[in-house]
Amino acid sequence: MTLSPERAEAARVRWVPGVEGRAGKFPGPSLIPALNAIQARLGWLPREELEELAREVRRPRYEIEGIISFYPHFRTTPPTKVALHVCHDLSCWLRGGEDRIAAIKQQYGEDADVELVEVSCLGRCDVAPAVDVNEHPAPVSEVDALVDAARGDGVAEATAPRRTEPWPNDPYPAGSGIGERYKSLRALLAGELSPSDVVSTLSESGLRGMGGAGFPTGKKWELVAGTDDTIKYAICNADESEPGTFKDRQILADQPHLVLEGLLLGMAVVGAEQGWVFIRHEYGPEERVLRAEIDALRDTGVIGPDACGSGRRLDLEIFVSPGGYILGEETALLECMEGHRGEPRNKPPFPGNYGLHGRPTLINSVETFADVPVILQRGADWWGEQGLGESIGWKFFAVSGHVQNAGVYCVPMGTTVRALIDLAGGVQGGASVGAVQPGGASSNFIGPDQLDLELDFGTLAKAGTMLGSGALVVMAEGTDLLAAATNVLRFFRNESCGKCVPCRVGSTKAHTLLRDQLDTGTSTLDDGQRAQVLRLEEAMRKTSICGLGQVALGPVVSVLGLDKGGAAARPQPRPNGEKEQPNR
Repeated sequence: MTLSPERAEAARVRWVPGVEGRAGKFPGPSLIPALNAIQARLGWLPREELEELAREVRRPRYEIEGIISFYPHFRTTPPTKVALHVCHDLSCWLRGGEDRIAAIKQQYGEDADVELVEVSCLGRCDVAPAVDVNEHPAPVSEVDALVDAARGDGVAEATAPRRTEPWPNDPYPAGSGIGERYKSLRALLAGELSPSDVVSTLSESGLRGMGGAGFPTGKKWELVAGTDDTIKYAICNADESEPGTFKDRQILADQPHLVLEGLLLGMAVVGAEQGWVFIRHEYGPEERVLRAEIDALRDTGVIGPDACGSGRRLDLEIFVSPGGYILGEETALLECMEGHRGEPRNKPPFPGNYGLHGRPTLINSVETFADVPVILQRGADWWGEQGLGESIGWKFFAVSGHVQNAGVYCVPMGTTVRALIDLAGGVQGGASVGAVQPGGASSNFIGPDQLDLELDFGTLAKAGTMLGSGALVVMAEGTDLLAAATNVLRFFRNESCGKCVPCRVGSTKAHTLLRDQLDTGTSTLDDGQRAQVLRLEEAMRKTSICGLGQVALGPVVSVLGLDKGGAAARPQPRPNGEKEQPNR
């Protein structure tokens, strides 16, 4: 019997006894790539296909159904001709998203050809309000043309917008090819640079995880390298999908060579032969850029069984997420890659000791890996000099909301909130700033009196918020901040994996309370309602398993503090573990 390509992929990686199987969980291989392939081919997952897959890989169908039911990308019913997804999260909401959704519902709500669904952040906050038609992301202004195309011959394949000039963290000249790039990797594999040199340089540079938690990069690499397991893995977490976050998307499009060189350097340093880029499925254009770069690396011998002629095996693959914000949390990501429901694990053990398939696993964010090559080429001192004041290095920010020019900006760490807003053209219409989320949806709101805060880990933490995922969401004066925070809370409620009661129940109770109050036309809470929200926030922050539940109510509490004329009500907790925080 000849297996179909997706089933051959499912059968390719076999279970290693005693490694993957854990209490109540079936051993591998992961069926998610096979399910992704079936859906890509047919548009959905028919029962007959699932039954055949279950027979071929000898897995019970109820296990497969349990996986499918967890991930929002999987379909178990045939698709309509037009799948129209409209984002309803904060950046789109601030740019008139509710009115545009209402207009789209009026136009297409009864159309038999169109399946209209409100969805969480599409990672296109720079063109908010954003839509997705048959997996083609676009601003809402293009929705009619895309729907017409979908009814006809189909929408064209979307391309990733890319810049021509290198960003400040790119040591390679514009237009250079693979032969001129990957210098640090070649030096390491040739023995001109030792793994300990790499770790020392990263440690001296002060580079920290740029996905949210800010764990020292050199220390993490050293810890994974120091484990004595003979099999190790490395993963680039490219699953950003928090409202307001899209800077990793742009880095993937513009700097695939830096992301992959950083990942390959990490693999070579810690002793991993296999690495993955775990990318959200909405980033199809960026995924294609990465695949082209990986193919070129393989064709030129940079990766493969004899990477750069070193005799060492280094290989890369892309793992496409089947959806769900929680997968940005590193242990939920690992559960997904192992073929389980993406529910976070309790820690310890941490992935550096017990990660993918129970092996030591190095996980860093897109931006973290992309910064490694320039640090190794120009030195730790150079990196330190790029920041302002006491801050070090460059930092990418996604800026959205009520700014004139939403987009991705790379600025010295330590740049003030005010300066970054000015760089983005200021607030639309010359309005004043009403509030800002400096680190994405997970970060607490700050008021207009805090615009001179320096964008850095420690400074923002002292101010009761956090740098987070590097996503600055700006709200103009007059914005209903409680409604904005409630919009953020709805996202966390919807994206909770449901594993732990505090997060699942607490986010639902709080959202119901706030939504009911807003529906009365009142954007303030009485003392009893405030007290109830604060109790829920404390319970979620102290008892939730992962960062999602720990930070979900922080933005709401910070708005309550701003309503009283103060700053954020309390310091923001650091999420539990180096996901580097729901960078997701």
